[in-house]
Amino acid sequence: MGMRFTVLSSGSTGNATVIELGGTTLLVDAGLSARRVEDLLRERDVSPEQLSGILVTHEHTDHVKGVGALARKYKLPIYANEKTWEAMKKYVGQIEPAQRKILETGTAADFGSLRAESFGISHDAAEPVGYTFDDGIHKLSLATDLGYMSDRVKEAIYDSDVLVLESNHDIEMLRMGRYPWNIKRRILSDIGHLSNNAAGEALSELLNGRLKRTYLAHLSRDHNMMDIARMTVRCSMEDSGVFFKDSEFELRDTYWNMPTPWDEVGSKSGE
Repeated sequence: MGMRFTVLSSGSTGNATVIELGGTTLLVDAGLSARRVEDLLRERDVSPEQLSGILVTHEHTDHVKGVGALARKYKLPIYANEKTWEAMKKYVGQIEPAQRKILETGTAADFGSLRAESFGISHDAAEPVGYTFDDGIHKLSLATDLGYMSDRVKEAIYDSDVLVLESNHDIEMLRMGRYPWNIKRRILSDIGHLSNNAAGEALSELLNGRLKRTYLAHLSRDHNMMDIARMTVRCSMEDSGVFFKDSEFELRDTYWNMPTPWDEVGSKSGE
């Protein structure tokens, strides 16, 4: 079996993703309680003891809430850049020096046959990143918490087979929503979150013969709905002149309250 993954949880209530290849099982972020992450792992038949390490994208609590407790309980190494380590100290608590691994932005680390590489993103955090995962043949990219889709991000994720991409909010739902204007302005800004429209526009540039599936991720529970996200992304792509059949390219869902099915990155359907 090749590289596979499952998005355990996605959204402002907590984010966590598992990538697996051979004897390597990596957790990207743990933005829920350690107990909840353990439960979600077991739903996908992963024992927490199997984990090889935790990769952190940035220090916001919906990405690091359970990181410290999991690392201490299972003696896991944690990988993050220096600025993120400094910023997340107060959230993850005391971590043994041997478990504290520095992975600077733009550098890669090998975990057996699986290579993980970070890339810089625009978000209001100390030094936020996304990650790509490569088994030598196929590539998976995780790109959420994007203020906007920069050329640097496009370059990093362009040749992906499968992409997990932020589609955070419907712009009109956000503008009409209950949040105070300063929070709305932050979400809409270049250091906030990617809208459904922006996700569609980005996919229009990224869609090539290699990209088979994109999971729409980090949806706002207040200002988005999966059906709206899917429809808006598709319409935005069509407005950009990109038309596709579901047999050629798929948009898939992620959830805040349950994990996605396992997806084998190199297979046509993911199953």
